[in-house]
Amino acid sequence: MKQTSGWLLIAALFGTAAWGAEPAERSAMSRSFDRQLSGVEREVVSLAEALPADKFAFAPTQGEFQGVRTFAQQASHIAATLYMIASALLGEKNPSEAGKDENGPASLKTKQDVVNYLKAAFAYAHKAMNTLTDQNATEMIGAPFGNNKVPRVSLAVMAISHTFDHYGQMVVYARMNGVVPPASRR
Repeated sequence: MKQTSGWLLIAALFGTAAWGAEPAERSAMSRSFDRQLSGVEREVVSLAEALPADKFAFAPTQGEFQGVRTFAQQASHIAATLYMIASALLGEKNPSEAGKDENGPASLKTKQDVVNYLKAAFAYAHKAMNTLTDQNATEMIGAPFGNNKVPRVSLAVMAISHTFDHYGQMVVYARMNGVVPPASRR
């Protein structure tokens, strides 16, 4: 995983006012991170839905692409990682299987399987984002990767930044197959 930059945290903490009011029972922090998660969710899920099923096994092979994940594996990796991060934020046992190379369960065979897994992972991640408060943001919790403890808010940032990283790769694959990402359409 790449180290995330502080701009995501700053945007999360101070961007809430620009988006309008939300129910008072949720903290400004949880609302902000949840909105950011919703933004990346719209882009990732719409792209996964837009790519034809026969292109889900596509992975570039020329140049420096040898050995990279397929489009389906990019999407299921996002989902598997969201489950890992969200379960750590919630202090729960991961309800999903990370699978080989954190690519999700081996049972994912079709486009619809992957899209459903992705949607379920985002729903679980929203549940986790809604637990963030000013009081627990800096609480040290077990990271889902390795044996480190990290501030709770770091995992929230990772859920969003990691997802955007793989979304970017999915965009390249889609465009190589003649599909303009829905987020880029006029």
